[in-house]
Amino acid sequence: MAEPPADIADLLPEPARDFLKALASETRQQILLLFIGGATLTVGEVAGRLGIGQSTASEQLALLRRGGLLHAQRNGKLVSYQANPAAITERLAQLQGFLACCCPPADDLAAQRPATAHPA
Repeated sequence: MAEPPADIADLLPEPARDFLKALASETRQQILLLFIGGATLTVGEVAGRLGIGQSTASEQLALLRRGGLLHAQRNGKLVSYQANPAAITERLAQLQGFLACCCPPADDLAAQRPATAHPA
C-alpha cells in the first residue's frame, strides 16, 4: 500500500484548500447565493441584503475572493464583486483529483480487489 504524502499540500493545492475554507461558512454560502445569475454587487449591497455590517461583509467577500469563488473589480473607490466561474471550475477539478486519489469511486475499488472464490 502506498504511503500517504507528508503534507496535504502534496495532494490538495492551497487554492483548493482556500476554496473549501470559503465554503465552510453558512454566512459565506448565503453571500454566494446573492451572485446567482451573474449579479454584480458591492460590499454595501451585500451587507444590506443580508442585514450584516459592511465590515463583516467585506471580510466575508475577501475570503470568498481568496477561495476563487468571486472576483473583484475596482472602479474608483467602489469595489464590485461577481462570481468567478473559471476559478470555481478549476478548484472543483482540483478537489475531484484529490478525492479520486484518497477515496476512489466504488467501481475503481471493486476493480482493484482480487476476486474471491465463493463456495458452491
